[in-house]
Amino acid sequence: MRLYGLKNCDTCRKALKSLPNVEFVDVRADGVPAEVLAEAFSQFGDSLLNTRSTTWRGLDAEERQKPAIDLLAAHPVLMKRPLIATDTQMFLGWGKDVQAVLG
Repeated sequence: MRLYGLKNCDTCRKALKSLPNVEFVDVRADGVPAEVLAEAFSQFGDSLLNTRSTTWRGLDAEERQKPAIDLLAAHPVLMKRPLIATDTQMFLGWGKDVQAVLG
């Protein structure tokens, strides 16, 4: 199981603490592999894009018009997090629904 997130994200830290055998991938340092990003986008669509982030607010209007998948490839920190990938499923966020399945 892999958790894609940011090491300074409180939600990612909570998920990491609850999932001791997970492999952590820092999207700021390592990015998100294209195939993982494509699969996550096909499952979650535009909800994968975090439009409340500081990075999003820093983008100009022209850049915000680009397709979400292109923005995520260029700026992996725009992804809502954590993105948790198992061998068979992907989960977005660390809400009660995800915790019930994984935690």
